[in-house]
Amino acid sequence: MLNNIQYISHGNTPQEQLYHIEAVLAAGQTWIQYRFKETTSTTRWTTAERVKLLCEQYRATLIINDCIDLAKAIEADGVHLGLTDRSIAEAKQLLPNKIIGGTANTFKDIQQRYQEGCTYIGLGPYRHTNTKKKLSPLLGLEGYQQLMTQMKEHQITIPVVAIGGITLEDILPLKAIGLHGVAISGLLQNSTNKTQLIQQLNALFQ
Repeated sequence: MLNNIQYISHGNTPQEQLYHIEAVLAAGQTWIQYRFKETTSTTRWTTAERVKLLCEQYRATLIINDCIDLAKAIEADGVHLGLTDRSIAEAKQLLPNKIIGGTANTFKDIQQRYQEGCTYIGLGPYRHTNTKKKLSPLLGLEGYQQLMTQMKEHQITIPVVAIGGITLEDILPLKAIGLHGVAISGLLQNSTNKTQLIQQLNALFQ
């Protein structure tokens, strides 16, 4: 089952990654996308093993960003791949019956992801975010509306998750145009009442 609220981890050190991930898990978050790019491969892998234990402890879904081999090695629930990462076909072969998410920014990307057989699409960015470098062109609500309309016209049915600087006020407008959910990082990480925020976010998607 795909969660409506997906947390993308952020942190410059293993300690920061683990601190933020455990904090959101303890507050009730049940979907973690582990994203730790600015580090060595060894550090990324050893930290991932600890993240896996945390997700097992809290019975949360664990998705690995970009790295198919890491997802396979620690038996994560799936992987999320960017447009320049390894192919969806390769991920499906190495991770049978797992969740395979794919990034998209344009309608052409959406068509590609749909044809590749992704489980869901992470579509964005909605607005500017400081948690990711090298952003694709911003979409905004109007951009999402146009893309969702094009999907209906072409009978493309696949869950779409919005990503990029999402705020609480964005949830209902995004849900209204057909978005399955949102992927967030800073919104949840910087919240002083994470439990309340997670409850609010989930309630808005009910």
